[in-house]
Amino acid sequence: MADGSRLETYANHANSTAPAPLPDLQTQAQQEAALKRALLFIGIAAASAGLAYAIVRATLTRPPVDPATERIQQLIDEANRLLKQLDEKKPE
Repeated sequence: MADGSRLETYANHANSTAPAPLPDLQTQAQQEAALKRALLFIGIAAASAGLAYAIVRATLTRPPVDPATERIQQLIDEANRLLKQLDEKKPE
């Protein structure tokens, strides 16, 4: 711009033939360190979640089967079988 201000318009900037500045090596190293740190924390979180899941699965065992419950289920199954036989013998 001719008025001496350092502001550039989009048109002036777009017509510039100067190459794009290369990223600073220190900034790139910082980004890589941040990425490694993030991946480390994600890995620790995933391992902790897996361990917690395994512990919960191991401690939550199924209760022992109650003989009375088994007998009731057998009686229900027998009643259903007898009802089915009666339905098959009914004249239509």
